[in-house]
Amino acid sequence: MIQITDLIKQYSRNQPPAVRNLSLEINDGEIMGFAGLNGAGKTTTIRIVCGIIFPTGGKVLVNGKDIVKEKVAASKHIGWVPELPNFEPTGKSVQLLKYYAGFYGIPPKEAETKAETLLKKFNIWDARKRPLKDYSQGMKKRFSIAAAMMGDPDNFLFDETLNGLDPEGVKNMRDFMLSLKKEGKAVFLSSHILSELENVADRIAIIKRGEIVKVVERSELSNLGELSVKIVLQKADDNAVSLLQQFGKPENSGNEITLRSLNIPSDEVYKVTEALFKAGYRVISISTESEGLEDYFLELVGSGK
Repeated sequence: MIQITDLIKQYSRNQPPAVRNLSLEINDGEIMGFAGLNGAGKTTTIRIVCGIIFPTGGKVLVNGKDIVKEKVAASKHIGWVPELPNFEPTGKSVQLLKYYAGFYGIPPKEAETKAETLLKKFNIWDARKRPLKDYSQGMKKRFSIAAAMMGDPDNFLFDETLNGLDPEGVKNMRDFMLSLKKEGKAVFLSSHILSELENVADRIAIIKRGEIVKVVERSELSNLGELSVKIVLQKADDNAVSLLQQFGKPENSGNEITLRSLNIPSDEVYKVTEALFKAGYRVISISTESEGLEDYFLELVGSGK
């Protein structure tokens, strides 16, 4: 479990904080999505949680251990996969994984066996004799995941890990994160690919200018933002449009009318149909829909808002 409380990070006195008053919990057995525009503070937050940089204020606990005051103990419970993995370019996979295993006190023979298992799991075992400088970006990401798993941590941090992966790689990564969730791990996934966050996240924290502006529950994903009603009539005319103005702002396109900015609750949409029937219109179909995550996200964090 990761607990972030009143987190602040200020790089310069002449600039606003990169992260300010940020509080968030990533629970065991949960995938927490982390969405925001470039420069919003996602990577800074993750690097603080990893212990790579120190916060200016606030506190981060990893399995109850303070990442600043108890860094070694806290770090043992973290697996971090950065957006751009950076390893010793001439190093080779097995040797590097055995080296990382030393930080966890894993004996050499056990480390070698575990390295082989992980490299095969992520389909890079055949490249074990090649230096990492010869790996593709996707292979480096897969290796970085293997490295993050060497210590079998309880918490995983993925910073834009889906970037640069082909569709198969994205699917494999999605399945992997879901498997971590089933094992009771806490997963913190930063990504600008909102559709993937929708696919896997239990909650999505949206950050703007260093602050959390909204945490969206999975149950809310199907009912985000503005509700609209789409009505298809056998024959729509100006009178139908005028009639619907009492319920919101109608937009006419042929025989289809979209009713936006509703002034009635969602459970009273039936009143729209009743009014049309009473006026003599034949309703072919009527349906409600809300904004998707992408539209809702842009409304929250878009420039000037």
